[in-house]
Amino acid sequence: METNLVRKLIAVLEKGQSLVLATVVAQSGSSPRTAGSRMLVYQDGTSMGTIGGGRLEGDVVKAAPECLERGVPEFLDFDLAGDPGVDTMDMICGGRMQVLLEPVTPGKGQVELWVELSRAMEAKRKVVLVTEISGSINMPGLLRRYLVIDGKLAAVTGCNDNPDPILKFAGSLRKARRPVIRIEKERVLVAERMFPPGVVFIFGAGHVSCALARLAKMAGFRTVILDDRDQYACRERFPDAERIIVLESFENAFQNLEIDADSYIVIVTRGHCHDKTVLAQALTTKAGYIGMIGSTRKRDAIYKALLAEGFPDHSLEQVACPIGLAIGAETPEEIAVSIVGQLIQVRAGGR
Repeated sequence: METNLVRKLIAVLEKGQSLVLATVVAQSGSSPRTAGSRMLVYQDGTSMGTIGGGRLEGDVVKAAPECLERGVPEFLDFDLAGDPGVDTMDMICGGRMQVLLEPVTPGKGQVELWVELSRAMEAKRKVVLVTEISGSINMPGLLRRYLVIDGKLAAVTGCNDNPDPILKFAGSLRKARRPVIRIEKERVLVAERMFPPGVVFIFGAGHVSCALARLAKMAGFRTVILDDRDQYACRERFPDAERIIVLESFENAFQNLEIDADSYIVIVTRGHCHDKTVLAQALTTKAGYIGMIGSTRKRDAIYKALLAEGFPDHSLEQVACPIGLAIGAETPEEIAVSIVGQLIQVRAGGR
């Protein structure tokens, strides 16, 4: 969930007003937005955000007042195949979407939950928002929201004497990148892991890195620049980087770095020797992506040396080298586009 949507939602609640939160909770085939896309619909019929535009959003806006009046959530199913007998270009993507409408009112615990969510997202903590809906998808009833931060229950709208099943459910979403629906006998659980943007650790501060840092931020990544040359690793060259680290050498390049599955390691140093040094350290981490620039000849030489040092074959299989998508890139900017394209591909669940 985007932070600006959360801030706007809080602002509306603090004014004592209600609104509807529309979320794409399931999507298949070709559709205008992926699961997790959200939109706010205000009492005056205006909205913020998008779940796909066109007639799809129009139908959601039309359904919002009744959802608010009833005070219970609603699941809307959309068939985007279109009607061949109707002369319109709307809703012909060919897929299907399910949208959850949630009435959000300034009741007890509501503002506090969303404020806590906003703070946790800004602090880049691991957040899971769980919505518990009584009844079934066809006949949804009252709802309760749980906010789980770093595996612990941080806030809940209403009372629950046994939150352990909710915490267990939230803990099972470590790798989920889209909302997850669990249908039980007397309730429906909708949960989403609101993880902070992935961090791209860029080893090397040359021309490719400059273009890469700019594009990576535009694509929603955070960037950390690491080089042993302070005249290159500086704020003037990387104004958008979250961190710039001037190393004493590449020998201990990963010291004090937090590398996890949402980390992306890009190796674009100024020489083969430094690339090999960084790659050897990268292979011992839990990074979700490791990419190294260079030709296949360079790759084979470095791999051969690492195998001789005892690295197993399977550890090298995770490395993208030559780095980036095969789009015929030549200039630093084009190479940066190919790399960011590959990062997006991995973030979306592909390799």
